[in-house]
Amino acid sequence: MEVLKTFPLGQYIPGNSLLHGISAKAKIIVSFWLIIIIFLLKLNFYSYLLFFFLILLGILLSSLPINYFVRSLKPVYFLVLFTFIIHFFFGEEGGRVYFRYGIIHITDNGIKMALFMSLRLIYLVLITSLLTLTTSVLELAQAIEDLLKPLNFVKFPVHEFSMMMTIAIRFVPTLLEETDKIIKAQKARGAEFGKGNLISQAKSLLPIIIPLFINAFRRANELAEAMEARCYRGAKGRTRYRVSRWTIKDLVFLTIGILYPILLLIFF
Repeated sequence: MEVLKTFPLGQYIPGNSLLHGISAKAKIIVSFWLIIIIFLLKLNFYSYLLFFFLILLGILLSSLPINYFVRSLKPVYFLVLFTFIIHFFFGEEGGRVYFRYGIIHITDNGIKMALFMSLRLIYLVLITSLLTLTTSVLELAQAIEDLLKPLNFVKFPVHEFSMMMTIAIRFVPTLLEETDKIIKAQKARGAEFGKGNLISQAKSLLPIIIPLFINAFRRANELAEAMEARCYRGAKGRTRYRVSRWTIKDLVFLTIGILYPILLLIFF
């Protein structure tokens, strides 16, 4: 369970918070809307600060420990750092020039882009974590299916697609736990990882990747057999034990989640 503690993305944490009680449909709509808004925000300090306050409000409403969200950023540390360095040293020209040597240059615009591009990645992960940590797999599946229902008119397999999406999200922590077990087993047999040149390190990953793929296919086959044993045949003839309905609380959440970012775009 060590991996689950360090990588909560895809893991659902049960709770009775206000955010847990919001409809999964409302949370998905707001999450996707916020992701779109991130790429439309003007590159200034006030826009990103006020946007962060909205994410912070969501974290507070979830009543989850802050370390869950900090840990969800761990897998993207390298990507955030890489993005920052690329924009910092090779970013846009313009403004005051602090350093220049060949293709390397540090400018006002470069520093600005490095900061805001890195914040975009961090915000994306935090928004995704808020959705998955406070919404169960079943709720996600039903919400995605409900939101994509109009595609049934063009014969799109909505139910099957939503099921695949939610199963994929659910199995992220499972596969990571499996990876952790394989690494420990290989180390117990004398395997060494992260040593030598780049080619040697790539070769050392083969004893991890091959068993992981085999276990992933085995789990997929077991899941398919279990679903068939329970007479699962897709959406045809299926009913729901719990039917999700919109409430005043959901509408208020949806209104704030949509209007607040629009106001940021207009006034900042």
